[in-house]
Amino acid sequence: MESSARETSAQAQALINWDLAASTAARLTPPGPVLEPAEIAAAVANLRLMADRSVPYVHDITGLEAARDLRDSSVLVVDRASWARANTQSFAVMLKPAMEKMLEGHRGTLSPGAASVSGAITGSQLGAILAFLSSKVLGQYDPFSALAESSSAPAAGRLLLVAPNIISVERELNVEPEDFRLWVCLHEQTHRVQFAAAPWLRHHMLDEIENLSGLLLGNVDSLMERASAAAKSLKDRTAAGAAPSRGAILDLLQNPEEKEALSRLTALMSLLEGHANVVMDAVDASIVPSVKTIRQRFNSRDKDRGVIEKFVRSLLGLDAKMRQYSDGAKFVREVVAVAGMGGFNRVWESAGQLPTEAEIHDSKLWLDRMGL
Repeated sequence: MESSARETSAQAQALINWDLAASTAARLTPPGPVLEPAEIAAAVANLRLMADRSVPYVHDITGLEAARDLRDSSVLVVDRASWARANTQSFAVMLKPAMEKMLEGHRGTLSPGAASVSGAITGSQLGAILAFLSSKVLGQYDPFSALAESSSAPAAGRLLLVAPNIISVERELNVEPEDFRLWVCLHEQTHRVQFAAAPWLRHHMLDEIENLSGLLLGNVDSLMERASAAAKSLKDRTAAGAAPSRGAILDLLQNPEEKEALSRLTALMSLLEGHANVVMDAVDASIVPSVKTIRQRFNSRDKDRGVIEKFVRSLLGLDAKMRQYSDGAKFVREVVAVAGMGGFNRVWESAGQLPTEAEIHDSKLWLDRMGL
């Protein structure tokens, strides 16, 4: 039985060639800003300093005692290729249960050779997506890295700061580098504190991702037909100038069970991103002297995106992610205005305290449910 389980696990991992995904991303990743070795070393050291400096501010703003001790996670300053490789490791953790379940449902119908070919194709495609994203992401808290096979990450995960992208954006916006780096770190360190304050959150999120991906992969027989319909819908909406609701990939989810799973995950991501944005926006000029200029210039960046980038962002649902930031931030601000930060912090007590998607859009529903 144990041997069979190991075999199923190995076959599941073969469905996506993770090493190929990482190498493809590294090959396709656009080059970052040109820097001298001394400039790179200085930027890395400064980002580490800003990451450390931001933590007390996160503690003061959130009131979460977890911000006092983050020793079970780490901060890494990485390049684009390293960010992509780190994400292949986390994706492998997140998707493994769903792929094992899919194999169980199709036992005997997928040969090792077919799985290998499928893994190479999927790995290449994932690598191309990661290459695109690798030049967009400023930072990311990865709570799943410690669960990856042969992982050397600390028990609670790691915070990744993507140095080339942070430097590119601060140059593009023509803002004070140290101020911008601290501003970015305030957002990313908040995610680190969220998972420290709610130790149950990592496995809760994994369960939600497993459920959602399992529903999608469980309908693999109709996946190509649904993918084709989603792509056509995206093309039609793009031509009409309409904004997609969630992105063509997530439009593959159609039945009520799938939509409910997506709704729960959307609510959770809206909460996490919105809370981090509230922390980032709570600082004033006494902490980040040029914060008003940074906010104004950063928020106007979307207007300058090209047609190809807008298409890819729609396909991946990245514009929907930006709406999660604003929807979640609105929820947090409304709750804090009524119940204070202490009342809001009840969301970190258990999964049952998390807001639903409906509550994200109507904070009074959550406040009433919590008796606040």
